[in-house]
Amino acid sequence: MKFYSYRGYCLADHGGRLPEGAAAVNEPFEPLIFLVERDPYTSRGLFAIRSTAELDEPEGVGLLLPPPEDTRDDALARFVRKHGASAVNTAFSRWLAVLNAFCARGMKKPRVNLVGLGNVGGTTATGLKLLGTDLAQIGIYDHDENLCLRYEAELNQVLSVRDGETLPPIRILTEDELFDCDAFLFTAARAVPEVGSESGGDVRMMQFEANRDMLRSYAKRARESCFAGLFCQISDPVDQLSRAVFLMSNQNEQGEFDWNGLLPEQVRGFGLGVMHARVIYSAQRDGIELEQLRVFGPHGNGLVVANVPNEGYNDTISRSLTHKAETANLSVRAFGFKPYIAPGLSSAAVSVLRALRGEWHDAAVPLGGAYFGCRARLCALGTEQRREALHPELYQRILESYQKLEELHAG
Repeated sequence: MKFYSYRGYCLADHGGRLPEGAAAVNEPFEPLIFLVERDPYTSRGLFAIRSTAELDEPEGVGLLLPPPEDTRDDALARFVRKHGASAVNTAFSRWLAVLNAFCARGMKKPRVNLVGLGNVGGTTATGLKLLGTDLAQIGIYDHDENLCLRYEAELNQVLSVRDGETLPPIRILTEDELFDCDAFLFTAARAVPEVGSESGGDVRMMQFEANRDMLRSYAKRARESCFAGLFCQISDPVDQLSRAVFLMSNQNEQGEFDWNGLLPEQVRGFGLGVMHARVIYSAQRDGIELEQLRVFGPHGNGLVVANVPNEGYNDTISRSLTHKAETANLSVRAFGFKPYIAPGLSSAAVSVLRALRGEWHDAAVPLGGAYFGCRARLCALGTEQRREALHPELYQRILESYQKLEELHAG
């Protein structure tokens, strides 16, 4: 394999396009970046690897299972096992800018911008203000100017829990400033069903088309601004809308895909956190052990909960917990209220902060042709998802859920 030095990176030729100006070197050095060229419609754009065996794995839900055994023992394989590496898909034109942004994580306090100050957005902004002590700034934007003025005034009057601790300032944004940040949080929604209108269906899917149409202009702005940060999709249905944002950002004015927009890893759906929290709530009430609970899949119908991931998996208990988490929002609606407090805090504020800190968090991430919820994290090398042995019955449930999401995207 040939190696090249380019702007501080060591590039390894693995079938991808080499940038002009890369100079050949004899030995690999850190950070090592493998260049690949794969179908951008269903392939990842930037991901971390811990062994050379992970380089050529098939895309899809199988990436939740343990990686294949690394049978190589040459100098390159040993280097990757010791230092780790990144793989970038050069089919995406902006891979270098996004790689630079990933490598720069932790060097400065991140700035987050939030669009939509409705029930979820206002709760998210409040959570970020109180918990985001490591944020440089929280920008807010809503078409209702009075909402912006209210949250700017009230949240900038909040005291920290610890005396002397600095909380991030709240600042009202102009439209031109929306993507001048490290993380863009989209909580706005056009079609939140009223209490009593759900009729036993998944209220989240009722919002898909209206919210997708609203997101189109933001996906275009992200593209035009050459945004290199995270696009955090929070309004429902997060899994389908995450995929839609990624695809819309990569279309030119004629509607053709040119892959000059967001990389798939730049878009994350934040809806699984509240499902995880609802499972914990139900498990505690039922006296079920919490230590090895797992949550996978979409924020809504298709959710997969496991009491444990492998040995000890109980299908009856796991499906019962799944049903309770899936319908927990309907219980709150039955009380006469829209369920937005737990989503705004667990799925959005807490999970986004964990993501920005490089910690494990719940999110919908790109796995092949769908954004699928799992435990994941962001690191300087790229993105990772938790990989572990899964009970065959559990994996079959996960596979069926994933395939349904793929079908929705294909439609």
